[in-house]
Amino acid sequence: MAPDLKVQLAKGLRLENPVITSSGTFGYGIEYAELIDIQQLGAIICKGTTLKPREGNPQPRLVETACGMINSIGLQNIGVKAVIKEKAPVWAGWRVPVFVNIAGDTVAEYGELASALDGVKGVSGLEVNISCPNVNAGGAAFGAEPECAGDVVKAVRQATSLPVMVKLTPNAPDIVAVAKAVEAAGADAISLVNCFKGLAIDIRRKKPVMANGTGGLSGPAIKPLALALVYQVAGAVKIPVVGLGGITTGEDALEYIMAGASAVQVGSATFNNPRAALDVLEGIRSFIEKQCIKNLKEIIGAARIKR
Repeated sequence: MAPDLKVQLAKGLRLENPVITSSGTFGYGIEYAELIDIQQLGAIICKGTTLKPREGNPQPRLVETACGMINSIGLQNIGVKAVIKEKAPVWAGWRVPVFVNIAGDTVAEYGELASALDGVKGVSGLEVNISCPNVNAGGAAFGAEPECAGDVVKAVRQATSLPVMVKLTPNAPDIVAVAKAVEAAGADAISLVNCFKGLAIDIRRKKPVMANGTGGLSGPAIKPLALALVYQVAGAVKIPVVGLGGITTGEDALEYIMAGASAVQVGSATFNNPRAALDVLEGIRSFIEKQCIKNLKEIIGAARIKR
């Protein structure tokens, strides 16, 4: 009998497996549908969505680093109305659930976004982005302090019946306090972490490489740091935790799961390998079968030190 990889991420939302594609790295899913079997995934999270379309930050806004990359895209997107009109009808025909990642400049904007997407066919949940390091307003500013983070989640929770996952920033002074605040405000799940703030300098030009200066560091370079934060948060909240940061293999994902994550997100790895998320899933499944593990639940938090 095949092992049970199903994950209960929120009330009424059960994923077939724990592998999710991360916001900003998988477009709207539609772009990859011709390359891989996206229906095998646990879930897809579309790129960050705002009330109105955004062009994002000026170029250049992407640079490779040792074991990672720094981006400063700035939430370039088509806006929520276009997502509802153009993308959601396609998602409605899929088996794989799709989350819409939402980002606002004010608490009220988050509420408006949640309200607009509530009840839209094809939208299975929301990922509330209070962690983007590449915008001048909103973003990580809301995720830095527990009270601000809680206010955003309350506004979203009041505006929608959809499952609500909240994406946290690693740049918060006390990420555990923020996690507890969003849990208390009504979050169904927490995803962490978004990018770490980073900088690359062009020594010949004597200037930052990217036009916006700093950006968000992602990729294998951040995995040990992100894993430690997932370990901390998973031990402090009761709702499901979704881990992300530098996951490229099944072994990476299993580390997050054993640290306490119920599911994982695969992000930057997709840029090098469009099949990255499916490869991660195959790696998880292969390990579990070889270890004769019947249910994924058996290893969630298995590496946590008992005190």
